[in-house]
Amino acid sequence: MAFVGADGSAQSAPLSSCWTVPFETVSPVRKFSSYRGKRSFSGLWWSSTTADHVGFESWMERDHVMALDFDASVVGFSSQPFRLSWDDGKRNRSHVPDYFARLRDGTGVVVDVRADDSIKPDDEAAFAATEQACASVGWTFRRVGELDSVWASNVRWLAGYRHPRCLHAGRATDLRQAFRTPTPLLDGVLRVGDPIAVLPTLFHLLWARSLEVDLQSSPLSASSLVWCRGGDKR
Repeated sequence: MAFVGADGSAQSAPLSSCWTVPFETVSPVRKFSSYRGKRSFSGLWWSSTTADHVGFESWMERDHVMALDFDASVVGFSSQPFRLSWDDGKRNRSHVPDYFARLRDGTGVVVDVRADDSIKPDDEAAFAATEQACASVGWTFRRVGELDSVWASNVRWLAGYRHPRCLHAGRATDLRQAFRTPTPLLDGVLRVGDPIAVLPTLFHLLWARSLEVDLQSSPLSASSLVWCRGGDKR
């Protein structure tokens, strides 16, 4: 496999001898392409998990970067972390997975983002080879597609408040008190103060998982039940 070392130099070694590299911190092994007429959109996501930018090459990838950033079990992740190479018996093949994530328990997860209806035979072979390579060193492999639309929409909204500048410590303490038991969102906010001042901190706490809300069933609204459970991711 090939990857970019901590000093910025190109590295190459068998996966069996370099799987302990902190791939969640490496630079992309290849550049993100951008050209006139390109059908997908590339960009950078500021991660509240790492306080750094992570690249994406499509809106679907952007949503999965967001999902990794929101996932309380993820402590670090990187894009285009390495290039795997193998011989499939007919020709030499290579594949660059989309993301590598490090979980809180120390395990690694390799993620490829591809819609179900966009997978071709060569893609299936690349994903199978990647999954096999991951299994050989105890990593998990995930091939993911479209996120649930309601969940993704809600998390996109909360992501707008992920930066620490949205957190007001005093209001955060008051909000945790207001939502000790499940309470409609706006009712709890009004107990603390002016919604214009309080809502940014509420949404930040929901992003950080200090407060909880059902993100699956329906869009966030004034009547969504919010409650205090668990601890902050950050």
